[in-house]
Amino acid sequence: MKPEIHPEYKQITVTCGCGSKFETGSTLCKDLHIEVCSSCHPFYTGKQRVVDTAGRVDKFRKRFGK
Repeated sequence: MKPEIHPEYKQITVTCGCGSKFETGSTLCKDLHIEVCSSCHPFYTGKQRVVDTAGRVDKFRKRFGK
């Protein structure tokens, strides 16, 4: 790497709205506050629901036999 052209890279603490904290490397060089992380996001926690818009899920199940 060439000297004096790259930004400074430091360890920062990321804090989620759910209270979860973890450390990561970043060129931001200050602590970061986020709204959603992998600890509370529905996709990663398995709490995601299928939104049935106008019976589309039932229509699919009837059509393909599931």
